[in-house]
Amino acid sequence: MQLNNSVTEFILLGLTQDPFWKKIVFVSIFFFYLGTLLGNLLIIITIKTSQTLQSPMYFFLFYLSLSDTCFSTSIAPRMIVDALSKNDTIFFSECMIQVFTSHFFGCLEIFILIIMAVDRYVAICKPLHYMTIMSHRVCGVLVAVAWVGSCVHSLAQIFLALSLPFCGPNVIDHYFCDLQPLLKLACSDTYVVNLLLVSNSGAICTLSFVILMFSYVIILHSLRNHSAEGRKKALSTCISHIIVVILFFGPCIFIYTRPATTFPMDKMIAVFYTLGTPLLNPLIYTLRNAEVKSAMRKLWSKKLISDVKT
Repeated sequence: MQLNNSVTEFILLGLTQDPFWKKIVFVSIFFFYLGTLLGNLLIIITIKTSQTLQSPMYFFLFYLSLSDTCFSTSIAPRMIVDALSKNDTIFFSECMIQVFTSHFFGCLEIFILIIMAVDRYVAICKPLHYMTIMSHRVCGVLVAVAWVGSCVHSLAQIFLALSLPFCGPNVIDHYFCDLQPLLKLACSDTYVVNLLLVSNSGAICTLSFVILMFSYVIILHSLRNHSAEGRKKALSTCISHIIVVILFFGPCIFIYTRPATTFPMDKMIAVFYTLGTPLLNPLIYTLRNAEVKSAMRKLWSKKLISDVKT
């Protein structure tokens, strides 16, 4: 593994270098990140405090919101700081940490989405055995496997990043550290590394997307045998999940399943899954879910009553 690089820091070009547009980026990313934190933390607090949101679906939604919060936090704060700073440098060690954390929580979100699809399949297709199959112990094991799998994936990314020799160019044409832009700076042939990247990140994104869409096709097909009310409720849940899957996996597949080439649109496309999806997930899961909205209203009512008493 190559560790002795002459490059000790990188320069992130960000979304733009124009001073005026950097201010626009600062304001936009600040409110994106603020919305992400508020939305996901509200879901986390609501699920933890509500007695009605105790089913496996909300157990997994809790971890989805947690992964969204951490995933966005691994990228957005640095973007906000860089948008105000003239010195957009990031130390080599910081860059490697960002590669690890962004891939860890991004991969965790992928695995949680797969688990949520399995949960919906069991709930809709095998309702009589749902609580037996998706017991608390099984749910805990599935989440633990997701964390371990994410760690293995992220360690593989770090191994690939540390194997690259950097001996001159240090300008990253991106707004965060990732393997694709780092490959352009390596002073050696990166064909094998890029192949491993596609077989790792690219395969995870593509296979997960195919599995998820196939599972939802099966679920939607099985709804024919349900009552009108049951179809409506299940369809509402599945549609919200499918929207999240398309918004997240579409850009990921575009970025990670192609040769080591970069396009001007890459940075804007990456915004969709690094900043857009973590912001939209709370909106999609709350606006389309009556139980979550009801629990949030009760939480807000309790807060107002406690404030009045004090």
